[in-house]
Amino acid sequence: MKTIKINGLVKRFPMGKGEFTALREVDLEFGEGEFAGLIGPSGSGKTTLLNIVGSLDSPSEGRVEVLGQSVGDLNAKEAARLRKESLGFIFQSYNLLQVHTVFENVEFPLLLLKYGSEKRRKMVMDALEWVGLTDKEKSKPSQLSGGECQRVAIARAMVKRPSLVLADEPTANLDAKNSHHILETMERLNRDLKTTFLFATHDDKVINYLRRKIFLLDGRVDKDELITAN
Repeated sequence: MKTIKINGLVKRFPMGKGEFTALREVDLEFGEGEFAGLIGPSGSGKTTLLNIVGSLDSPSEGRVEVLGQSVGDLNAKEAARLRKESLGFIFQSYNLLQVHTVFENVEFPLLLLKYGSEKRRKMVMDALEWVGLTDKEKSKPSQLSGGECQRVAIARAMVKRPSLVLADEPTANLDAKNSHHILETMERLNRDLKTTFLFATHDDKVINYLRRKIFLLDGRVDKDELITAN
């Protein structure tokens, strides 16, 4: 089973008295364990496509299947369940809960899944170990650097071992050193856990790590490039 199957995807948004077409007849497939990116300038449709794959939005036309489920056919409760159980999200703004500790931020997805306290503890500490932050479990986000906050966001996205992680410009607020550290962490988790990663980016630092590059232009796939190892 493909992790993602996209056929004839069109997405339109109302604009004034007319409409704006953000995606035009997009056809794509992604298998298990890919480390791929949607690349393009602002307005090319990459974030819109990522939101539809993440069941945060739905197609105007066409079909998008994520882990065997048609996103356009899911009701709000079913879409929330898909996100809760199988998807991880990493955003450029981290979206951490400032009043909670690092541990509590990473634990949050497991509370939604109603895991017991002992299992939650082990899973959270495993995730913090993956990103090298076990010594920061009691810290608040305000006590962390930008790079550390993004590593907490990665731990939160990965703690339930999702099948698919969607990352929207995850290094936009980071310097080069922290960006490479973050990308190496995600690359290792992709390799070790077989999680599929799909990025939306125009950052060269991210692009250089991708093993598949899908270039979007004006809402269409302009080029789909598989990177072979040297």
